[in-house]
Amino acid sequence: MKLRMAAKNEIKSFCALRRNILQGLSMATMAATSPLRNLEDEVLCSICLDYLRDPVTIDCGHVFCYHCIIKVCESARQPLYCSLCKTAFKKENIRHVWQMASLVENIWRMKVDEERQPREERPSEQRAEKLCGQHLEKLHYYCKDDQQILCVMCRESREHRHHAAVLLEKAAQPYRGKILNHLKILKGDRDRIQNFQSTGEDEIQALLAKFQSHKQDIASVFEQGHQFLREREQYLLEWLEGMEQELTEGKNSHVTRGSEEVVRLGTLISELEKKAQQPALELLQDPSDIISRYPRKKFWIEKPISPAIKKRTEEFSDKLLSLEKGLRGFHGKLIRDLEYKTMRIILNSQTANGYLSVSPNGKSMIFTGLWMNKHQHGQRFDPEPGVLGSKGFTWGKVYWEVKVDRIWWGAEEEEEAVKYRGGTRGVFGSSYLGGFIGITDGYSSPGYRDESEELEEEWSQENGIWPKFCLVGVARESVVRRGFLNFTPEEGFWTLQLSSAGVYICTSPEPLQILSYCPRQIGVALDYDGGKVTFTNARTEEFIYEFSSSFTGRIFPFLWLNCMRSRLTLRP
Repeated sequence: MKLRMAAKNEIKSFCALRRNILQGLSMATMAATSPLRNLEDEVLCSICLDYLRDPVTIDCGHVFCYHCIIKVCESARQPLYCSLCKTAFKKENIRHVWQMASLVENIWRMKVDEERQPREERPSEQRAEKLCGQHLEKLHYYCKDDQQILCVMCRESREHRHHAAVLLEKAAQPYRGKILNHLKILKGDRDRIQNFQSTGEDEIQALLAKFQSHKQDIASVFEQGHQFLREREQYLLEWLEGMEQELTEGKNSHVTRGSEEVVRLGTLISELEKKAQQPALELLQDPSDIISRYPRKKFWIEKPISPAIKKRTEEFSDKLLSLEKGLRGFHGKLIRDLEYKTMRIILNSQTANGYLSVSPNGKSMIFTGLWMNKHQHGQRFDPEPGVLGSKGFTWGKVYWEVKVDRIWWGAEEEEEAVKYRGGTRGVFGSSYLGGFIGITDGYSSPGYRDESEELEEEWSQENGIWPKFCLVGVARESVVRRGFLNFTPEEGFWTLQLSSAGVYICTSPEPLQILSYCPRQIGVALDYDGGKVTFTNARTEEFIYEFSSSFTGRIFPFLWLNCMRSRLTLRP
């Protein structure tokens, strides 16, 4: 009876398994999604996770490999339970399913044929699946010892049998955890970058809005400036038109009065000419009445231009001079403030001539007439009393000022120098005529001589230099520093010569005077990229002179002084 019941169960389980297989085959013919995968799931042993080998069935109907279920029976205690449904079974009820073995073999052959197909002809799901390259089996395990991914057959092989192997999902958990932690960090970084980007965009938008506001402010300020200049222009033009009208009316009056007087005198002259031609008898009938009847009146004399118009014309000319001076100053100040960067210049004492004394802060220098430096440097000017700034420039627009202080140069002498027009000077560079020669400054020295004056004269005679002027400007770093120099742009110097006789530019063969007086404070504006060096009166902002050149190399501020009791100070 028991045998008959076991046979019935075996037949039922086989029929169910066959039905599932047939359904899988029919599905495989109807759709090409993954038919072999569905069939494989039906013919796999749940113990070894491999194809059923010598398949057998137990009391509950589940199918296993014969060797797998025997191992379970030998290792487990009684009673025995199915590993899938936990139903009790007996070892003596195990039955072979030979038809199942045939089906398993057919499915295995289908898989081998499918693996032999070109990979491009397989369904996408099968192309994505990775199989064991040796056994063409699914990969289920990870060998910790060799750090390799294994299939079931690789795991049971002699090479990996005694190694620690775990399921892929369990082996991947630590790595997945690391990935998740790193992913969390990266997401945090991404969020911070997005927040930073958002904040940056807000700042950029705020700055762009500020720029738009600045554009409106610029347009408004310049419109106000234009309106102000137009009003001043209209005021001056109306003033000039009023004087023109008044002068025209005076001209007409002058012409009319003069014409009337000429006509009157013409009539009188004509009558007298006729009288003079009368016969003597008629002329002598009443000789006493001739002069009384033709008296000489005080004739009209009037100046063509009234003193009031002359005075107003002079006032108008003064206004124009003030306008030109103010516009020049405004032009210079505007360009300096808007386009140039004011620099703090410090003198490089290592380049200073031995007769120069540079202040400890490097902002000023004086000419001592005594050799102050005992040690020679290759950068030092010798014998020229010059010095370079400590910082050179290779780009940009920079501005600084040089103040000229002369103890003996009083206000009266400066005024006298401004009025002076006849002073002349010689060429100061020895490379012109073999040495520095004198200049006539237009002022006389004090009536007494002190020790410093004698020292100054002695130094002058020794070096052939008349010590009463200085040079202010810029110089190329590569200029010659030994011997007497020619301070011209061709030699790498762009400078102004300052003295009480005026301001000169250093040109060849002789310097050219451009001002008859010397400003107390000189502004130096260097536009390296534009190739310009512009000099202005720093106090009045008036333009003095501009050099145009093409700069190469580093350009340094340059000062030159050979006048005792004087000081050159850099500002700011």
